Formats: sequence, C-alpha cells, structure tokens
Amino acid sequence: MIEQIQNIFRVPELKRRVLFTCALLIVYRIGAHIPTPGIDAHALKLFFDQQAGNLLGFFDLFSGGALRRLSVFALGIMPYISASIILQLLAVVVPALEKLQKEGEQGRKKITQYTRYGTVFLSAVQGLGIAVGLEGMQIKGAAVVPQPGWGFRLLTTITLTAGTIFLMWLGEQISERGIGNGISLLIFAGIIVRLPEAIVASWTLISQGEMNVLVFLLLLVIMVAVVAGVILMTLGQRRISVQYAKRVVGRRVYGGQSTHIPLRVNTAGVIPVIFASSIIAFPATIAQFVPHPWAQAVSSWLQFGGVPYTLLYAGGIIFFTYFYTAIIFNPTDVADNMKKYGGFIPGIRPGSKTAEFIEKILDRITLVGALYLAGISILPEIMITQLNVPFYFGGTSLLIVVGVALDTVQQVESHLLMRHYEGFLKKARVRGRIS
Repeated sequence: MIEQIQNIFRVPELKRRVLFTCALLIVYRIGAHIPTPGIDAHALKLFFDQQAGNLLGFFDLFSGGALRRLSVFALGIMPYISASIILQLLAVVVPALEKLQKEGEQGRKKITQYTRYGTVFLSAVQGLGIAVGLEGMQIKGAAVVPQPGWGFRLLTTITLTAGTIFLMWLGEQISERGIGNGISLLIFAGIIVRLPEAIVASWTLISQGEMNVLVFLLLLVIMVAVVAGVILMTLGQRRISVQYAKRVVGRRVYGGQSTHIPLRVNTAGVIPVIFASSIIAFPATIAQFVPHPWAQAVSSWLQFGGVPYTLLYAGGIIFFTYFYTAIIFNPTDVADNMKKYGGFIPGIRPGSKTAEFIEKILDRITLVGALYLAGISILPEIMITQLNVPFYFGGTSLLIVVGVALDTVQQVESHLLMRHYEGFLKKARVRGRIS
C-alpha cells in the first residue's frame, strides 16, 4: 500500500491534482471556523448541544460543525444538493427540463446554470430564516443574538449566501482541476473531521472505567464488518446479459457483441436517507419553537431513539428508495433504446416484455437495497441508545464517507493504471459506480 501511495507522487499530473484538492479542502476547513458577526458563540454552542436528533443537528453534520459555530460556511453545500435534487424531480414533470437532460453537454451546462441560480435562492431563504430564528433564541437567560434587527439579518443572509456560493465554486474547481467529485469531497471532509473527537471520547470512557476494553475491541470488529458490508452493497450489481444483432452498413458489420446492463443494488444511493431524515426531523424541529402542549407532545413522540421515530424513519427510507429509483431509472426507455440499436435480452422479446423483465428484477434488488439502507440508518440509534457508544457511527455519514472514498480511489487508480503503475488493488479493480 505504501508503494502504491508513493506512485501517486511519481505522476506529475496526479500529484498536482492531489495537492490542489488538499489545498482547497484546507481552505474549506479554515472557513468553517470564521464566525459570522453578531453572535454569542457560547450561547449558540449550548443551543446546538440540545439539537442532536433534529433537523438542525442533521444540517450541522453535513456542514462539518460550521452551523454549530455559525461560521461563514454555516449552510455548507446543502443548498446546492437541494437545488440539484429539486431539478431532478422537476425533470420528471417538466418536459422542457427532460428535453435538456437529453441534449448532451449543452443541456447539462444549462441545468448546471439553473442549479446555481437555485442554490443562490435557497441559500438566501435559509440564511434569512436562520437569522430570524436566532434572534428569538435564549439559552439560560443569554440571547444568542445580543443586537437583533434588520442589520443583523441582512448581514447574516449575505454572509451565509456568499459562503455557500464560494463552497460551490470550490467544489467545481476540485472536480475540474483536482481529484474526485468536489461537492462530495466537501461533505466527506466535513464528516471525517469528527473522527478525532470520537476517538478522544472513546479514550475518555475507557480511562474512566465506563467502557470495558474488550467491549471497545468488539465494537471495532463490528464497525469493520459494517464498513465491509457497506462497500459490498455499494459496489453490488445485478448484471442483465444483452446481445446485439449483426448489422451490415456498406462494407462494415456492426453489432454481434455481448454486453450487460448493470443494475446497482443501491440504485438510489444516499438520497432516500437524506429525504427521510429531513422530513422526520422537520416536525420535531418546528415543535420546539411552538409553545403549545401538542407541539411538545409531537417533539417527544419523534425523539431520536424512540420506537415511533425508528419505525417512521425506516419506513420513509424504504418508500423514498423505491420513489427515487423510479425517477432516475426508466426501464421503458432502456428497452426502447435497446430495440432501436438491435439489442435484446436472450429469451425475452424486445419492447414491452423487455421493460417488464427489467422492472421485475429492479423491484427485487431495490427491496434489498431499501432494507440495507434502513438497517444502516438505524444502526446509530442502536449503538448510542443500547450500547452507549459515545460517537455517531452509521447512517448518512457512513454511506457518504464510503461512497466518496470509493469514487476517489477509483479515479486515482485509473490515473495510475493509465501510466502503467499498479493500482491500489493488484488482484482486483474497483468497479465504477453510477452517480
């Protein structure tokens, strides 16, 4: 492994890309500690210590703790992700957007431009909402915003919006001139910085005698097994064999080869978990700001670790897995394209029968993927509430970290193999993932 890492710095272009990526990630982490003016940092920290299981705690996870400090990068890259998801969903019902998706490079550039506009709009709305919400907060008699008013609101909105735009630019620069997907790497960096804190918390419990060393070692074995399972499911595919008939065009013969359609076990990726987490955390978050008995009842009923929360969370993940898979993968379009170019699945008639066959297989593997996502997502609740683990392991963070790591390793390995160096795996290759 050390030799493979050394090979990275023997390729000038790859070395430049890796160092460029690291430099921009350092800039991101520095910006995550630059506070927005007009905030009582101590009072804000006390407030976020109470928000681990609701929507604000969820957003703080993706911002790498920047929201907890209300830094210039407090919104993180979530507005960009939200805008991208909204455009994907709109493409299903808006014919003009669907047409743009099929226009190749020019269409993608136009959709990217719309995504940027949507990011600015969502950032401004969320920034103003955070500013107004913070003005009314008091923790133990201390106001989070000592001097509220429109001056603070406008300053906070402009600062947070500019921070998100800058992060969007950083992500695009990493994707273009660095290594890996820039937006995903920013989220990855925000999550992985919590690792030292988890190690310190675990060591503190062991040194104080509150956690047995054997129990901690058992947890490490479980964590390694879970990560291995996530990698297996992330790369897992169901391949459908496809044959192409021979076609004679002039003096050339086209087709006749055999290929396959790779259907991923987890086609929807991490999106269903994000959807379910946001929706189930939203009522509990709003209820905390409504001084009414029924609102407090809703907040306690949807408390993190409770049975209602767990059941709704798992059910929401399974629903959104099927929902999002149906949006991004259309068996009818795949069957029509195969028929157009002379492709067919052995033993299956082209056209509607092929679409039904693909949809049947997709439904089966999607069920496996949905149950897998639900299991990984409720794992942190079991470890924190039942096993008293002092850190958050599993869920959205684990899925993102593993997925981004696999994609980045794949890109590095492709650069090494292109220049006749050994990759990270000598006896195997990291198969590509459909983003």
